[in-house]
Order: sequence, then structure tokens, then C-alpha cells
Amino acid sequence: MLQIGDIKFDNPVVLAPMAGVCNAAFRLTVKEFGAGLVCAEMVSDKAILYKNARTMGMLHIDPREKPMSLQIFGGEKETLVEAAQFVDKNTTADIIDINMGCPVPKITKCDAGAKWLLDPNKIYEMVSAVVDAVDKPVTVKMRMGWDEDHIFAIENARAVERAGGKAVALHGRTRVQMYEGTANWDIIRDAKQAVSIPVIGNGDVKTPQDAKRMIDETGVDGVMIGRAALGNPWMIYRTVQYLKTGELAPEPTVREKMDICKLHLDRLIDLKGENVAVREMRKHAAWYLKSVRGNAIVRNEINQCETRESFVTLVDNFTEEVEAKQKDSQAI
Repeated sequence: MLQIGDIKFDNPVVLAPMAGVCNAAFRLTVKEFGAGLVCAEMVSDKAILYKNARTMGMLHIDPREKPMSLQIFGGEKETLVEAAQFVDKNTTADIIDINMGCPVPKITKCDAGAKWLLDPNKIYEMVSAVVDAVDKPVTVKMRMGWDEDHIFAIENARAVERAGGKAVALHGRTRVQMYEGTANWDIIRDAKQAVSIPVIGNGDVKTPQDAKRMIDETGVDGVMIGRAALGNPWMIYRTVQYLKTGELAPEPTVREKMDICKLHLDRLIDLKGENVAVREMRKHAAWYLKSVRGNAIVRNEINQCETRESFVTLVDNFTEEVEAKQKDSQAI
């Protein structure tokens, strides 16, 4: 069973910290589908220290989503430590995670995110400084390397362990790959064998079967699921059940998907207000609708929505249309 520091989890299935997605509304929804651990989207260390209003909102944690991990990023030791101390003392997060995997240029140009991957010594220095400054367990989310010529996954994982980090989540892609190509699970296996702290594997876990195969092939302590959970918290539930029983739970019906979509919207409204929530929910609706045939028109209509009422009306009407078509086809 996955354990980070003194924190034990019900299962080894972890929601990845995805920028622009993993706010409290989404995390709670995924948590209710059985995730052992949910991770918040990354937050800038400097934005925390400036007490930026939007950033303070990103630190909101619903008690029902715990245990959860709150992720910070930065390129300078002093500000990273101060931000970690703020999270340690002023939030109810159970874990402080440090991002060294974000591949986006605006992050790496600040010597943050994936830029750390080039220097195991910096990783040791930065992580040890944070570990010494806080009481909560510190973990690291990283990629296997910067590019094919600079793959230091083993050295970097060992640096995290020496620095007192309690776990490493390793994405089997380089920074240059971004989210393209295939994740290298061999590197994840090698890193797992190189350290004694828990390693959570990340990359190309698209089905419950993928999750089991990753555990079997690499020996990881946990499996991190990111894009496969977008609009599909059933991926979390089905993975948890498959790992426990070896049986695949059924895929959700259209109505089940749309009911959760509406619940997600209402939680987002509670968090951010109707105007912002409805606009933000448009991309989530596209993900919920992704595998439903004939969704193009309603998806375009949802992209014009400004209110909860119009959003819910479109979703409900589409659900009834799909169910009617299914009923007619079954009657033939």
C-alpha cells in the first residue's frame, strides 16, 4: 500500500497535478471516485509570497478531498522555502510537492519546473532546504530528463532521497517531448530500483489495464493518472477497482457523465462564482462529451454559454436526445 511519510493511502491511484484543471472542485469530484491521493495544480512561490488574490484562492482545500498534496514551483531557494513555509503553516495540505517537471517555456525560463532536471546538485540543495524548513512531508514531481542527451532520472531521484524527500513522482518523458511520443517506463523502473522512497509512475496510463501493467513492469508504489481523468473520473474508479479485484467496472452511461458534469459545474460555481465557472467549465464539458457520439453541436453551443441555466439546459436536452436515439435503436 502506498505510504508517504506517515500518511497511508487507501489505494495507489493518484490524480496528477494538472495546471488549469486541478482546483478543489475537480479534485473533490475525483476523490469521490476513489483516488487514494489528489494533487493540486502548481502554484508560483512568488505569487504566494505576494499574497496574490487568485493564488490565495488556488490554495483552497475542501476537507473532503484529504489527504491531498499541494504543489509549488520556483527557481530560487529563498522564495521557494518561504512559500513552502506558508503552505506548511497556513493550509491544511497533507503534502508539499515541488514541481520539477513543467515543460512550459515561461516556467523553465525562470529556472523552475523542468529546468531543474539538468542539475542533480541543485535538486539536492533546493529540496533539502525545503525539507529542513517545513513539518509536512515533501515530495517531488519530475520528468525523466531535459532531452535524450540529458536523462538524469536516477541521479535526480537519488538527490531527492538524500535531501529528505519522501517520494518521487516520475513522468517517463523528457521536457523536449512535452506530452508527445511514448513514455519510457524502463526509466521509471530503473529509478524505482535506485531509491528506497516511494516512486509513483506517470505517463501513458490510459486504461485500468495500463495501470496494472505499469505496476507489474516497473514495481512502482503508485500510479499517477492525468489526462485520462479529464472529463472521466470513472477512469480513477475503474482503475482502483481493477487493481483490487481484477475486474473491469462498466463504462458510465451518458446520463451518469452529464450528472457528474453538472455536479462539477456547481462545485466550480461555489469556488469561483457563476461567470468564471461557466466559462471555465466549457473545456471540461468537451472532455465529458468526448466519447459521446454526435456531440459536436452541443459542444459548440456550450462554448457560447454564459449562465448555469443555459449550460444545464443544453446538457439535459442533449442527454435526453441521446437516450431517445438509444431507445429507438434498441427497438429496431
